[in-house]
Amino acid sequence: MGTPEFAVPGLEIIIENKFNVVAVITAPDRPKGRGQQLATSPVKDCAVRNKIPVLQPTNLKSPEFIEELKSYAANLQIVVAFRMLPEIVWNMPEIGTFNLHASLLPQYRGAAPINWAIINGEKETGVTTFFLKHEIDTGAIIFQEKEPIHKDDTVGDLYVRLMKKGGELVLKTVQAIAADNYPQIEQSEVADLKVAPKIFRETCQIDWNQPTIKVYDFIRGLSPYPAAWTTIGGKNLKIYRAEMGKSSKKPIGDFETDGKTFLNFVTADGSIKLTELQLEGKKRMGIEEFLRGNKLN
Repeated sequence: MGTPEFAVPGLEIIIENKFNVVAVITAPDRPKGRGQQLATSPVKDCAVRNKIPVLQPTNLKSPEFIEELKSYAANLQIVVAFRMLPEIVWNMPEIGTFNLHASLLPQYRGAAPINWAIINGEKETGVTTFFLKHEIDTGAIIFQEKEPIHKDDTVGDLYVRLMKKGGELVLKTVQAIAADNYPQIEQSEVADLKVAPKIFRETCQIDWNQPTIKVYDFIRGLSPYPAAWTTIGGKNLKIYRAEMGKSSKKPIGDFETDGKTFLNFVTADGSIKLTELQLEGKKRMGIEEFLRGNKLN
């Protein structure tokens, strides 16, 4: 059960290792792009390539879907980047249902663990497989693998590495379950528990009153999607990549530019040097190209 490209390596690797994937459940096809043509999910594309039946329910509690799912008689279900499942679904298989989560649980439970790990300036994260139960992301841990977060990583950079590592962990978990030799470690109570709630556009606006490092991590933690933003000349400006700059005598939130090579915004204790950005209504571009086409006062 999965939808985006993050879920594909796990599906591919268990197919390659000859496990019997009886069906794939993914999101319904959705209109996409200017032409609003129906687009299929990456997981569906992978399933079709491998001639695996695909289920695309709009309602995970509908009697029709439940009956169809039962008909496959799966003894294990695997979830990677999918919707919340009702108990009637996750409790259906004999062995149960395990999920791949992109953090080292119990830290960063929630919808956006990769984003929040970078936003909070973490130096390390990872992937976890665990059995589903009622409370979100709280089930017994099967395996974990750690992954360092580099100082210049964006979400896009880290996403790719965790996607590969996650696929390998899915295989390791399935192999252990098939051999009936796998741990189930209850998640411990953590005093400084950090969560990873869903991110909305409103929460992506940059607060220049923050220290430089906090703003820098905030930009990295939202790039490439949904992207941190500010305003300039009355227009929204998305920032994809930046560097930490020197202190400035200008007021916090003001910007400095030579009109050719740099555009810096003033923070609480320094500045942020923009290197890749996108002005409302324009394409994404590097700073020099941006300044050639936009004269800033």
